[in-house]
Amino acid sequence: MSKRDYYEVLGVEKNASEAEIKKAFKRLAMKHHPDRNPDNADSEDKFKEAKEAYEILSDGQKRSAYDQFGHAGVDSSMGGGFGGGGGAGVGDIFGDIFGDIFGGGRRGGGGQRAYRGADLRYNMELSLEEAVRGTEQKVRFPTTVSCDVCHGSGAEKGTSAKTCPTCHGHGQVHMQQGFFTVQQPCPQCRGKGKIIEKPCKNCHGSGQKQENKTLNVKIPAGVDNGDRIRLSGEGEAGESGGPAGDLYVHINVRRHPIFEREGSDLHCEVPISFTAAALGGEQEVPTLTGKVNLKIPAETQTGKIFRMRGMGVKSVRGGKVGDLLCRVIVETPVNLSKEQKALLEELDSTLGDGGKHRPKANSWFEGVKKFFEDLTP
Repeated sequence: MSKRDYYEVLGVEKNASEAEIKKAFKRLAMKHHPDRNPDNADSEDKFKEAKEAYEILSDGQKRSAYDQFGHAGVDSSMGGGFGGGGGAGVGDIFGDIFGDIFGGGRRGGGGQRAYRGADLRYNMELSLEEAVRGTEQKVRFPTTVSCDVCHGSGAEKGTSAKTCPTCHGHGQVHMQQGFFTVQQPCPQCRGKGKIIEKPCKNCHGSGQKQENKTLNVKIPAGVDNGDRIRLSGEGEAGESGGPAGDLYVHINVRRHPIFEREGSDLHCEVPISFTAAALGGEQEVPTLTGKVNLKIPAETQTGKIFRMRGMGVKSVRGGKVGDLLCRVIVETPVNLSKEQKALLEELDSTLGDGGKHRPKANSWFEGVKKFFEDLTP
């Protein structure tokens, strides 16, 4: 099947400028790119057709040959085709249109290829109280910033970077290998598209410098261990006018001596006396907002969990306030005197061996007895 005229494919006149050709391809690439039209064979064919047309018409030598000889002048299978790096590569267009998708660089001022700065990570340690209530902390960290002498250009004051003569400012060169054209970063400018003849003495041509940066970071109430806060544009400076990266503050909550957090709930262990467990009473327990009294019913067993509603945490992600779950632990008396031991022995003798006062113990012994009976052949 014969190919359509490349100018017709892009929808431009034969005397169209390079900018008009580039603009036309951008429009078609945005419309027919496979990522935007999954499983659409017609769009995929139109995208490939527009890509082929742009590769020819954006290259001065290839366009001249096409204007003179048509498709035969640029078809490598028919003896045509050119190498070199004169035209703007399709990869450059993708850097403009789909840079966020493919992670490529973009053009900065003066046609120079610009790159986004690196993201940074800062580990912040908080107490449980700070994480629950929110706080503001000052952080200090090393980073790269734009040079204040050359303002990020890398060139000595009063001078500017020059267009690379090898790639003509595109940052990419095309190498002909048989029937294939391979695009790679320009070896002279290392993909930047510009060459600095007189580097800035302050930053040695890098356009950046190292410094310690100080920020006041607001921590919202309800953050938890492992959460992170993104501070846009507070990372390392970009290259050649590219945007700065981001700073990510990772939250690490220190272990608390009383409470453990699980989502929006708080857990704690409350030791109670043998007498309070048997007869009941009240036990003062702490919360993050003050002290409250926990009612202990009579005959409470160790390990019993009491839920105090609304005494937990409200998550930074929203929702209702969690609960405080108190697990009571019956504490066995220690360091008893002779008189105290005698009183306990007397109490124990009144309890007897039946299951009335110790139902769990009675049930356990019955289970043990049945276990051994089942083992007997």
